[in-house]
Amino acid sequence: MLRATFMATRTTADHSAPAELGFVMPAEWEKHEATWLGWPHNPTDWPDKLDTIRWVYGEIVRKIAPGEIVRILVNNQTEARRARRCLTRAGADVRRVEFIVHPTNRGWTRDSGPVFVKRRTPHSALRTPHSETAIVHFHFNAWAKYDDWQKDRRVPETAARVLGKRLFNAEFNDKDFVLEGGGIEVNGRGTVLTTEECYLDPKVQVRNPGLGRTEIDATLKRYLGVTNVCWLVAGPVGDDTHGHVDDVARFVTPDTVVVAYEADPADDNHARSADNLRRLEAASRDPRVGALRIVTVPFPRVVVMDGQRLPASYANFYIGNGILLVPTFNDPNDRVALDTIAALMPHHVVVGIHSVDLVWGLGTLHCLTQQESLAGA
Repeated sequence: MLRATFMATRTTADHSAPAELGFVMPAEWEKHEATWLGWPHNPTDWPDKLDTIRWVYGEIVRKIAPGEIVRILVNNQTEARRARRCLTRAGADVRRVEFIVHPTNRGWTRDSGPVFVKRRTPHSALRTPHSETAIVHFHFNAWAKYDDWQKDRRVPETAARVLGKRLFNAEFNDKDFVLEGGGIEVNGRGTVLTTEECYLDPKVQVRNPGLGRTEIDATLKRYLGVTNVCWLVAGPVGDDTHGHVDDVARFVTPDTVVVAYEADPADDNHARSADNLRRLEAASRDPRVGALRIVTVPFPRVVVMDGQRLPASYANFYIGNGILLVPTFNDPNDRVALDTIAALMPHHVVVGIHSVDLVWGLGTLHCLTQQESLAGA
């Protein structure tokens, strides 16, 4: 299916606070309506490998589509036709794919795409409980690093229009609030993880100038419906987002968190991952968070391309309906990571997706995907 959008028409944003209306951001493993992707088209995202990456997308869609709809942003109808041919040749069920025409700057849908929140209406004598979903518009600005983000910033508006969803405008003191989906990780029960490197650095890639920990804590609580903000230290070496949490710590149940840990003291990821681990151990002793089961996975051996160290991490997995996709890197630790995560998610089929080419874009599976929460009874 192909849906056209109307870029000239802006969606009216709601300036209410979702949390005050009972909305919360669900955990990733909760039931999805769909997964959102942006079809790869910008050659600067994967220099000299763009055609190869499209085949990786084919494998991603082939694995996700049996469990949910896949909505793919495309620049135009011609690109939709080409994408459909590629997906068909890759063996994906294109009957489960919906193409949405919305020109984008790049394909990192986790960061620019719609962040869904959900509330359940109370039971009454007249109707059964029903859940409603809405979208929060966090105002993407290309990680406060690149100049071309204007098309990507409007993806949440298009999603709200196409789906007929309420759109909340994230702001602090009447100023748009910037946040990326890869910079947050929720357990769906009140806790969000993020990093100081990403959102509190006063000089490097500053998303919200003038806002500190107190202001950001308050804003996350207002728009994600969380009650606890757990600040880790940093992301992995090589990450151009400057500290996204989805490369280092991920919830797989409300009280189980997977942490990427580098045991080699000589590796640059050792100190930062050890600090992240200590922060989570401290959070587990905080009664507001509750006891956490903390499970470590290793990093793969260093992945280098064209002399550049890349942010390869098994923590950048994606949880779909009945499926869990884990990036793999032709490394002995691939099996360790797959086995560890599979043991924690027995009701999901855990599958490795070869990501050596994908990580050349400085992100992998979680960075590309964004889940759409399921509404209804």
